[in-house]
Amino acid sequence: MIRRLVPLLAALFLTLTGSGQAQAAGYRYWSFWDYDAGHWTYATQGPATARPSDGAVQGFRFSVSEDSGDAAKPRGAVSFPVICARTPAQEGKKRVALVLDFGTAADAPSGETPPARRTVCARVSADGTTADALAAVAKPLRYDTNALLCAIAGYPEKGCGEQVSGGKKPAAAAREGDKTGGPSVGLFVGAGAVALLAAAAVWQARRRRHA
Repeated sequence: MIRRLVPLLAALFLTLTGSGQAQAAGYRYWSFWDYDAGHWTYATQGPATARPSDGAVQGFRFSVSEDSGDAAKPRGAVSFPVICARTPAQEGKKRVALVLDFGTAADAPSGETPPARRTVCARVSADGTTADALAAVAKPLRYDTNALLCAIAGYPEKGCGEQVSGGKKPAAAAREGDKTGGPSVGLFVGAGAVALLAAAAVWQARRRRHA
């Protein structure tokens, strides 16, 4: 019984430890955010359909991420009164504060340098979309054939939502760091599972010998 279980236990251990080291694919793109009550939340619709109200604050962040769950948020202080202080209200129009975070050098396409973060106040028609606001203050914009936003204020010059190969996402690597140098949690979980199975096999063998 134990002899038959040894290959199974070894395979299980390798599978569990290997899964802890697996590296998810990341994508380089502009993410879109809403700001409310002091917090950024990932937008539930695209800028072409979102219709912010007067006084809204929205943000865009260029980074490498796997999905909305680990996407990097816009950085820096946020305040509608500050961003739109020099853009007076106008009848029939609305003002939208935009935070444009061009990301870090680690997330930039090869050969490109991200511009400094900027904040701008867009004044658009009362029924205008976020895309309208962006077009009013951050041209040139670039979209692909599927209407995916590829560039804001000309950045980046090339590429659009491409997969980034070769290792972990920069954001994930920065969170994990190199301080502990210890094994991952997945390794301990895998070792524990193997130990439990081995103990069960030994117990079963002893029970049969004494039966």
